[in-house]
Amino acid sequence: MNGFTPISALVGGTLIGTACVLLLWLNGRIAGISGILGGALAGPERLWRWLFLAGLVVGTGVYVGLSHAWGGTPPPAPRQALPVWLLPLAGLLVGYGSALGRGCTSGHGVCGLARLSLRSLVAVPVFLCCAIATTWLVRHVLGLAT
Repeated sequence: MNGFTPISALVGGTLIGTACVLLLWLNGRIAGISGILGGALAGPERLWRWLFLAGLVVGTGVYVGLSHAWGGTPPPAPRQALPVWLLPLAGLLVGYGSALGRGCTSGHGVCGLARLSLRSLVAVPVFLCCAIATTWLVRHVLGLAT
């Protein structure tokens, strides 16, 4: 974990939590990204969903721009050691897992845990264990990432 900055982590976490609370209070919706994306592609109330997703992209751009302007370190480059064909496969597996778990890591981890949802209290440790196992498999068994 190189270049950990607790201030930016605190600010980022506060912004994520604030966005989740505002979406719940103002719209009555849980800020689960997979559900928001699914509804934006084929569902009701598409406008707010597209605006929320656009805010994720624009917010990232603003962060990167400001970190450069303030002399901060740029975000790390994507890993080059992974084959490109793994990216769509990984995306499909994440989408399948989100549907299977009835929500994604953001919905369960940020919103579900905050609401003390029993389903989220079970889902989050399962997500983490699967992530640890996948990282170990990719790095140590398949030797694909450095």
